[in-house]
Amino acid sequence: MRNLLVAALGLMVALAVPAAPFVWPNGAQAAISLGYDDGLDSQLDHVVPALNKRGLKASFYVPINGPTLPGRQNEWKAAAAAGHELGNHSLFHSCSAKGPGREWVLPHRDLERQTPAQVQEQIIAANTWLQSLDGRTKRSFTPPCLDMTAGGQDFVTALRPQFVAYRAAGAGLVTDTAALDPYAMPVYFVEGWSGEQLIALVEKAAAQHAVVSLLFHGVGAEHLSVTREAHDALLDHLAKHKARFWTDSFVNILENARQQAGR
Repeated sequence: MRNLLVAALGLMVALAVPAAPFVWPNGAQAAISLGYDDGLDSQLDHVVPALNKRGLKASFYVPINGPTLPGRQNEWKAAAAAGHELGNHSLFHSCSAKGPGREWVLPHRDLERQTPAQVQEQIIAANTWLQSLDGRTKRSFTPPCLDMTAGGQDFVTALRPQFVAYRAAGAGLVTDTAALDPYAMPVYFVEGWSGEQLIALVEKAAAQHAVVSLLFHGVGAEHLSVTREAHDALLDHLAKHKARFWTDSFVNILENARQQAGR
């Protein structure tokens, strides 16, 4: 009996939100979100000029303790004025220190030692700071390290009214309106990828009329990097095929996708 009830409930949900393929602006085959985390020098030195040169828009997730602040704050203002999103990446990039590879997390920035209320307060403060740079009230959020608990408790659910969407799930494509969860959008970590791999991913998205989100850090420098050559190859491909690829900020793409899904 319980299995029948679960199946019936699943059918009701499926009927309530019928699957429909996305229809992207101007007949594009895919929506491409290029996201850059941590507010790094290479993003201002190379990425923003490279995007602007090709007429492409992206999202930059800049924590207030990023290495380019406060010294290059005016350059971030200029990036926002050029149409790029300044996304929320918290004030201080706190992550959980649990597990292998997290030895770099400082004790006072360990999410295991913080409460949800503390983290929520910092993220809302980051929104205020970002608004002072770009004047915008709508933006998206990427939890640092994609960690979504503090002190073992969820801190992201209560923040949903503050954001259009989260980049907060493992790699994947979202191919239709029924599969859209704005607060669990998948993202590909692409450090070390070649230009051929990056292009193959966006072509896969085009074949499925999907939305795809790529997460970069350093470009030709710094940590979790890709080479400038690989990054430029992707941008050249997107720019050459603008009729097929709608490359825009994550907040713009998700506002469009949410309207299509009625959410």
